[in-house]
Amino acid sequence: MNKFTKLGVTALCGTLATISAANAGEVTATGTANMTWVKLGHGETGNPMGMKSNLSFSGSGELDGGQTVTLTIDNTDANVYSAADIKIETNSLGSFNLNQAGGGNGIGGYDDNMPRAWEEVWDTGAGGGADMAKGVGSSMNLGWTSPSFGGNKLVVAYSPDAGSGATNDKATGGAQVLNAGYDIVLDMKPEMAEGLELFVGYSNIEGGDGTFGVAGHQKRKDDYEQGSIGLTYALGPVKAGFQRTFEHPGNQVAGSVEYYANMSWGLSFNVNDDLSISYGEFQSRKGYVTQRDNETQILNAESLQLSYTMGGMTIAIAETDVDNASYVTTAAGDKEATTVSLTLAF
Repeated sequence: MNKFTKLGVTALCGTLATISAANAGEVTATGTANMTWVKLGHGETGNPMGMKSNLSFSGSGELDGGQTVTLTIDNTDANVYSAADIKIETNSLGSFNLNQAGGGNGIGGYDDNMPRAWEEVWDTGAGGGADMAKGVGSSMNLGWTSPSFGGNKLVVAYSPDAGSGATNDKATGGAQVLNAGYDIVLDMKPEMAEGLELFVGYSNIEGGDGTFGVAGHQKRKDDYEQGSIGLTYALGPVKAGFQRTFEHPGNQVAGSVEYYANMSWGLSFNVNDDLSISYGEFQSRKGYVTQRDNETQILNAESLQLSYTMGGMTIAIAETDVDNASYVTTAAGDKEATTVSLTLAF
C-alpha cells in the first residue's frame, strides 16, 4: 500500500524547504553558502576570491516498531554529488549506517578531533596536503554505533572491499588491490569526569597481492593498519586536546611509503556564545621503505583562528603557516595564508 497519500510543500522564510507526507515522514533541504578571501604569503595569490556551496537533502520516516530511517544526500560545489548514507536508528541496539564513501564512519570520524574555532589546522587555505588516517570510511561501508553505556560507546565500520569507492545499487566494486577491512573505535566520556573525552581506534584492511609496475598498484606484504588515539578536556569556556594517528600501508617495495605518523594539539576559548578563538599545531611524518636518503619528510603547520557567529552568519579569520606542505622539503613546500571566510546557513 502506498503511504504517500497526502503531500504538501512549504517554504519557511526562504530558509528551509520541506516536503512532508502523512504517516511517511518528511524530506528536508538545508545548506550553506561559503565565501572566502585568501592571501598567500609565498607565491602568487592570483584571484583571492572563492566560494563553496553545500546542499544536503534528508528524508526520514518511522517503521512500525518505532525505529527511524534517514536518508541523507550531500551536494557540494557546482552541484556535484558528494556522498550519501542510509541510517537506521533502533530502539535498543544502537544505529546502523550504510555509507557511500562519505569518509565519516569508523576512525575516519576521528582523524583530527582537536578543538578549533573554524577549520582543522591543515584545511584553512594554505594547502597543507597532509595524509590522514581514514580507515574504511573512504570506501562503501556499513557502520554501527552502540547505545551509550556509562557515557561510552563503540563505533564500528566494515567494508567487504576497502579498495573500492562508492557503488550504486545492483553494482559491484570490481577488482582492487585492498580487500576486506574493519574499523573499531571506543569513544569514552566518563560520567564521573565531566568535560573529558577519550577515544582510541584501530583499522585493519587486508592487503592484496597487486602488481608492481601497474599504475596505482604496489605489492604488499602486510595488512594496511591505521590507528587514532586522543583526548579533549573542556573546563568552562576553555577546551584543550591532544591526538596521535598512524598509518602503516604494508608496502614492501623499496622507496614506497612505509608509514605516516601524525600529531596534533589544539586550544580553544569561547569568549561568549558568539565569539571563539583557537590555536593549534599539526605535524605529519612520512617514512619510506629501506630508503636511507631523505628517510623521513616532516610536515609542520600552525594556525591561529577567530570566528564570530550571528544568527545564520559566521565570519572566520585564520592565520596559517605550513612548512613542507604535501611533504615537499624545498622552498615550494613553505606556505603562509591569511583566510577570511563568510558562511551563510539556510
